[in-house]
Parts: sequence; C-alpha cells; structure tokens
Amino acid sequence: MKEQSAQARWERGTQRPLLALAVIFAVAYSVPIVDSSASRSLTSLCLVVEWVVWGAFAADYLVRLTLSTRRREFVRSNWLDLCAVILPLIQPLRLLRLVATVLLVGRRARMASQIRLTTYVGGAVVGLLMFGSLAVLSVERDSPNGNIKTLGDAMWWSFTTMTTVGYGDHAPTTGLGRILAVGLMLSGIALLGVVTANIAAWFISRFEKDDVEERRQTAAIEALTEEVRALRAEIAALSGGATSIVPHPLPGAAEERSPS
Repeated sequence: MKEQSAQARWERGTQRPLLALAVIFAVAYSVPIVDSSASRSLTSLCLVVEWVVWGAFAADYLVRLTLSTRRREFVRSNWLDLCAVILPLIQPLRLLRLVATVLLVGRRARMASQIRLTTYVGGAVVGLLMFGSLAVLSVERDSPNGNIKTLGDAMWWSFTTMTTVGYGDHAPTTGLGRILAVGLMLSGIALLGVVTANIAAWFISRFEKDDVEERRQTAAIEALTEEVRALRAEIAALSGGATSIVPHPLPGAAEERSPS
C-alpha cells in the first residue's frame, strides 16, 4: 500500500512538469522544420532539448516501474509506454521520438481523473495534426518526387488524412512518409470511434436516467394506490362494525313509555 501510494503521489506530482516538458519538446521539434534556414547551433540545441525531454519521460517510466508493487503487471498494462521509451533508441527509428512523446503524454494525461475525455480527445487531435504535419514535412520536403514542400501543404495533408477523406492532391512519396500516413489514418479512425462512443454513451445514460425516474414515479404511484385501497378497506371495516353495534330497545321499554 505504501508503494502504491508513493506511485500515485509521483504520478500526480509529475503530471504538470511532464506536460510542460512536452510543450518545450513541441517547440524544439518545430523550430528546425519550420525554419529551414536555422543555424546549425540552434538545430543542435533543439535536438539536445528533444532528447532531454525524451530522457525525462524515460526516467518517469523507470520510477513508476520501481514504485509499482506488481512490476510484471505494470509492464504488461503499460507496454505502449515501454515501446515509446525503447523505439527512439534505434537509429533508423529516431523520428519515432516524436510519436513516442505523443504517446507518453497521452498515457499520462489519461491517468489524471480531472482531465475529461473530451479534453483528451481534443488535445490528441491538435497534437496529432501538428506533429503529423511537422513529421511529414521533415521527411517529404527534400524528396525529389514529393509535393509536400510547405507547412501549409503538410497541415492540409494531415487534416485530410486524419479525417480519412484523402483528396489525393498531396501525398507522401517516401516509405517513412507513408508509414506516418498509416499512423494518422489509424489515429483518426480511433479518435472518431472514441468520440462516437462517448456521444452514444451520453445518450444512453440520459435515457437510462429518464427510465429510472419513470420507474421510480410508477412505483410511487403504485404504492399510493395500495395505501388508498388499504384505507378504503379499513374505512369499510369500521363502518360495518359501527352498524353492527347499534343498541336495540329493551323489552318493556315501549310499555313504560305508553300512557296508562
């Protein structure tokens, strides 16, 4: 119990600092891509900041694993966090540090009970649109056959891809760009499913609430009806008893009353 309490305190205490680091990561990741003429020193600084933020999330995962009382169960239930921590270490998958940070932020945000589902979905949509645009721009900008050359093209492509519209006016031509496209498609479908399920659950809860209230009112009316029937029966019983005990005149009383 003490270790679980320590884990919960750690998660509550580090939530806001990690979200702030995620914002810093977004800025550091965006600057070299948006400003292609950035100096080499600025680009190197942004790269260092990215890895520092990733290291903070990796340290957070290790601390939570250490504080957990059931570590195997923790690893099984948080396997996405583990993948997000390990995959960016592989040199060909260094671009996945972007996806890894998004996953880690999302996982930590969902642990907070005060963050509602709508807020999480909205933040996930904005984050995926922004990061997807930046990621595909960094991959497709230097492609000789690519047609995603500006940030506006990348954002338009990300929006049409996440909504599964796919106009086809902009499309990735590199292998990594197509992998990003698949990820955005699946993310868009998943988020649409979450929103649809949330709306359906809201309607169902409202209908159930109205049904419960209707059943309660029906039960109250039936109870009142039974009470009225019982009262009528008691009144009828009392009326019948009063009629049966009316005194009869005694024999000879009429003779005494008659004149002599």
